[in-house]
Amino acid sequence: MSEPQSRAAAPAPRVPILPYSRIVGQEDLKLALELNFIAPRIGGVLIAGQRGTAKSTVVRAFALMSGGELPVTLPINATDDRVVGGWELDSLMRGVAKPQPGLLEEADRKGLLYIDEVNLLDDHLVNIILDVVSTGVLSIQREGIDLARQLTFGLVGTMNPEEGSLRAQLLDRFGLMVAASELDLDERRRMITTVLTFEEELEAEDSAWLRAAQDEDDTLRTALLEARDRLKDIRLDESVSGLCAEAAELLGAIGQRGDLLVAKTARALAARDGHRQVEPDHVRRVLPLALRHRRPESAHGAALTWGPDEDDRVSALFG
Repeated sequence: MSEPQSRAAAPAPRVPILPYSRIVGQEDLKLALELNFIAPRIGGVLIAGQRGTAKSTVVRAFALMSGGELPVTLPINATDDRVVGGWELDSLMRGVAKPQPGLLEEADRKGLLYIDEVNLLDDHLVNIILDVVSTGVLSIQREGIDLARQLTFGLVGTMNPEEGSLRAQLLDRFGLMVAASELDLDERRRMITTVLTFEEELEAEDSAWLRAAQDEDDTLRTALLEARDRLKDIRLDESVSGLCAEAAELLGAIGQRGDLLVAKTARALAARDGHRQVEPDHVRRVLPLALRHRRPESAHGAALTWGPDEDDRVSALFG
């Protein structure tokens, strides 16, 4: 299936969400969201982090920047009907069978589905959502409904590891995983200044600060859409394909999904950076995003970290 057509963004409403271009730190998190936007077939981003690390803020700011509105948000207590669609109850009570689209079809229209605390959502629903993201098809055969729809949307899930993890089978289905990092002291200072300034500027009738932030967001969105258009032309030589496979093997990635995700994500990074082909540096940069959650440790509930040990294991591949 071809990559989705570019959606025209509506003007972003003035909502109390810090503009994406003004978010301090969280570079890996932002990179993962941008690469998944460029190449939606990556299959979604899972963000792990403790409370107060701005996970939801970054996701919502990204949605406003990339699509002009807040993401479709899946509630924890969502039912099958709410997710995939069912019958409109008011119509049924009048004896009329009228289908009611679910949140997945709404996400197809708006571009992004956001699941907060995805680790607390029923595994059955997570499986359904991940199947639709990976295949691009929503198939419903239940309660008199028999239909199939082609759907394309970005998927982002967030979770606090202190509240439990996802089963390894579900972790593997997410294309990328990133840890929302704690800010260093300088970033904390800049974050305080930025947030206070934003709150003050929201009260102004006409804010040059907000206009400048919107302009930067618009410029980034244009660049990401151009990268999406370039993606199909990005070359990935056999030597680089081999590098993806060797890195996955050295890190003990379970299965072959990781090899493919490293390649897809490296292509998206090359497109974002304006390169015509994937270079070894692109591969090395995306390894933590694509393989963090596919190592043997993930199957046993270990912390999904990435550090010097992992870098050392693949360093020889990159000279």
